[in-house]
This record gives sequence, C-alpha cells and structure tokens, in this order.
Amino acid sequence: MRLTLRVWRQPNADADGALSTYEVDGISPDMSFLEMLDTLNEELILQGDDPVAFDHDCREGICGACSLVINGAAHGPERSTTCQLHMRSFRDGDTIDIEPWRAAAFPVVKDLVVDRSAFDRIIQAGGYITAPTGAAPEAHATPVPKPDAESAFEHAECIGCGACVAACPNGAAMLFTSAKVNHLNVLPQGAPERGSRVLDMVAQMDAEGFGGCTLAGECATACPKGIPLFSITAMNREFLRAARKGR
Repeated sequence: MRLTLRVWRQPNADADGALSTYEVDGISPDMSFLEMLDTLNEELILQGDDPVAFDHDCREGICGACSLVINGAAHGPERSTTCQLHMRSFRDGDTIDIEPWRAAAFPVVKDLVVDRSAFDRIIQAGGYITAPTGAAPEAHATPVPKPDAESAFEHAECIGCGACVAACPNGAAMLFTSAKVNHLNVLPQGAPERGSRVLDMVAQMDAEGFGGCTLAGECATACPKGIPLFSITAMNREFLRAARKGR
C-alpha cells in the first residue's frame, strides 16, 4: 500500500502546530496503525529528520495510551484502540489525517502526544476505596450480588484513553468520570465513600476545565470498550443524592 499521511507536527506546548505531509510505501494491510507510524519514523530518522512523537505502550488494546484522532475520528474508523487498528481498514492511495486529542484539558506536549494527567487527578480525588492495612481479606468475605458485580466489571473496562473527551463536541469527561464513579459505588466495599467520591470527582473534573455534558452520545460511540451512555445518568443520580444529603 502507498499512503499519503498528513500528520500534526508541533515541537512543544508553546509552539504553533501544523499538518505536515509524508508519503509512505510498502505498507502491509496486516500492519497495525502504530507499526505503520514506526515505518514512517524509520524513514524520517534515516533522512535525518525528527521522528513523529506519539504515545503507545502495551499495543494490546489494554492501556489506552495510543490516543490519536484519525481522519477526524478518535482511534480511527474501527471501534478499537489505535494499536488494534490495522491498515486493512484503509485503501491503497488513501490520504490519512493524523492529529492529537483536541481538548483544552489535554494540552499538546509534542506532535501527537498530549498531557492526560487531568484524568489522574480526577482519580486521585476519589477513585479509590479506603481499607484497613493488614492481610488481604478473604475473597468471599463480602458477598456481591451478581447484577452489581456485572455492573462493576462493565464500568471497570474503562482504560482512560480519553476517546470520549476527544469525540465530545464539548470536550466533556463525563463518561470517563462516571465509569470510575459507578465502578466503585456499586460495590459494597465502596459504600462508605459513595457520596464524597462522586462529589469530589465531579468537582475535580470541573476544575480541570473539561466542557459540559449535553448527552450528545458521541462519547459512548467512540469508546473502544463500550462504556454505555447510561453510565452518565447513573452518576448524575448519585451526584444529586449526595448533594442533597451533604455527602
């Protein structure tokens, strides 16, 4: 395959960025999208040019580090992470636009790399369960009803990639935050901090500068792990309940 790539290049957070055009040839349809970028970078290095900076880690669709907007879609045309997107999803001769996440709360660090530490601070605000120190408790010591366990597992699938933010027309982080809140709030182990968790995490989300949610639904459509839109409405109910009770 021969492809034309239009890649966002930005040397640092303070500099202006622009799309640069590159031609790549000999791309196998069985390559992953990141392997294709590796091929481009090998050519750039041989030419003495600066390689394109992009985030990646596990390349197994688990960590969510591979955050790219491809032809205007978060993670590209398939409902998967970028590392699990293969070049067979494109055609020979295609022009592909590759950009970083676009959100005020995710400032560009370099090229396609953005700073997603805002997500970390949301987690730090309440995405944990207080437990006494000592030996690990018996796994069956606290019974969990099957529907609650299934709901917790469903929300725990969120990998924090940020596709929901990148896809949202408002740059909202409600789907991510609701997944983290509901994952813990539905479990009996999370009950003691149920109210404070949702209030603190939503407050931190707002403080980070994410946009307001209007339930456009683009977040759930772009989510590679299929976090459902009703997760947001569930968190909203938790928030109103906690606000009325004062935590």
